[in-house]
Amino acid sequence: MSSVKFGNINFSSPILVASGTYGYGHETASMVDVNGIGGIVTKSVTRHPREGNPPPRIAETTSGMLNSIGLANVGVNEYCKSKLPYLNKLNTKIIINIAGTAVEDYVETLQILETAGGNHVGYEINISCPNVKEGGMSFGVSAKMTESLTAELRKYTSKLLIMKLSPNVTSIEEIALGAENGGADAVSAINTLVGMGIDIKTRKMKINTTFGGLSGPAIKPVALANIYKVFKAVRIPIIGLGGISCVEDVIEFILAGADLVQIGTLNYKEPGIAIRLGHELDNYCKNNNLSSIHDLKGLAEPH
Repeated sequence: MSSVKFGNINFSSPILVASGTYGYGHETASMVDVNGIGGIVTKSVTRHPREGNPPPRIAETTSGMLNSIGLANVGVNEYCKSKLPYLNKLNTKIIINIAGTAVEDYVETLQILETAGGNHVGYEINISCPNVKEGGMSFGVSAKMTESLTAELRKYTSKLLIMKLSPNVTSIEEIALGAENGGADAVSAINTLVGMGIDIKTRKMKINTTFGGLSGPAIKPVALANIYKVFKAVRIPIIGLGGISCVEDVIEFILAGADLVQIGTLNYKEPGIAIRLGHELDNYCKNNNLSSIHDLKGLAEPH
């Protein structure tokens, strides 16, 4: 009922789990049958290993959380050696999130992954991380740089190429158009908002880096607005994320113009939430005589 064709790929469910919130895909294997998820977007991988930012780098907020992990990861060579073999065994779609600090970083990482024998269906390109001091964010705030990076990466893969957009920009529509013009198959939106917290007892910042990325239910209205703006601006598909916590949220994102959605912060509270919401979405389709949830795409109307 809720299966969706995205590009030339069939996803059993339109509900995926977001990068950075499900690790490399194997961490929840003892708790959840990950094959029941529409797809897993693995945590960001970079050309070389990164230790990330020093702690504290996570803080709970009202209806959400701040994080400043700093793209900690094992690096692409170790990823191919120790992570891909497990991912290749899964009966769900795998999308690999790639981050970098320069065009060459992104290209080299993608080239290594392309020759690693992975069964992944595509790449989500992180150009929108607000909690590293250098790199991707500079691409994410410039439509011209986004278009240039997308066009360069397009040369090296026929798999899905998805550019992940930041809400911390003047016009997300222009960035989305840059991705589309560069040859992206889709965009995903939104990444986290820039946020901050202060411990009133110690009077110190709750995050070592002062600023971090705000995620969780608190950002859902911002995410919806950005999805709607992007939907009105581009022709390529959209993956919506930002604060989704229930099946009603999923439906709202699809009505706003999303083709697929990703669950992020709520995975920490309920690792199997993507599976549960997939079942609830099937029931919604049956109860409303919908052949597919995709029938609702972009049907939200202004007053």
